[in-house]
Amino acid sequence: MNNDKKLFIAVAGNIGVGKSSLTRLLAETLGWEPFFEAVDENPYLSDFYRDMGSWSFHSQVYFLSRRLEHHRRLLDFPGSVIQDRSIYEDAEIFARNLFRQDLMTERDYSTYQQLYEGICNFLPPPDLIIYLQAPVGVLAERIAMRGRSYERQISIAYLAELNELYATWVGTWQRCQIVTIPTADLDFVHRPQDLQHILHQIQVHISELDT
Repeated sequence: MNNDKKLFIAVAGNIGVGKSSLTRLLAETLGWEPFFEAVDENPYLSDFYRDMGSWSFHSQVYFLSRRLEHHRRLLDFPGSVIQDRSIYEDAEIFARNLFRQDLMTERDYSTYQQLYEGICNFLPPPDLIIYLQAPVGVLAERIAMRGRSYERQISIAYLAELNELYATWVGTWQRCQIVTIPTADLDFVHRPQDLQHILHQIQVHISELDT
C-alpha cells in the first residue's frame, strides 16, 4: 500500500472480534505505528465485570482518559498510525449501553457525556474507521479461546446489546468514513489471503479520500 500522506486509521468492533490482532498485523504489514487498547492496564476492569453497576463510571472514565491520551499522541506522531478501538466507541457504545441497562446512573452518565462531547469538539477524527463485525456466537467463542479471567462474566445478552449499538452507530456516524468488514468467516491471523482481503478494502477507501 503506497501512500505518502500521513494517515490515521482506527479499528473498531465488539469485544473479541479481533481488533488487537488486526491492528498488530496491519502495523507490521504497512510499517505504521500501532496504538493498542489499554484493557489489561485498567485497574477497575476486574471489579467492573464483577459488579458493573458500582464500577461502570470509574471504568469508563479511565478508558476515556487513556483513549484521549492515545488520540493526542497518535495525532502528534510524524508517520501513519493505526489505533486499536477509537475514543468514540467508549461513549457511543459502552457507556450508552451501561446507561440503557441501568448500570450507570443518570448523573454519572450526564457527567461522562459532557466530558466526551468536550473532548470531541477539539479532536480531529481518523481518516478511516475499520469496523470489524461478527455475530454474538462467534464473539463468545473467540473470547473463550483467549481465556482472559476478567472476561468470564461477559454474557451473551451483553454482547448482543453491544452489537445492536454498534450497528446503530455505524449507520449514523458522519465524522469520517467507516468500512464494515464481516469477520465470521475470516481468519486474518492464520490465512494471509484474508488479511490481503482487508488490506484491499482499506486501499479502496484510502484512495477515495483523495478524490
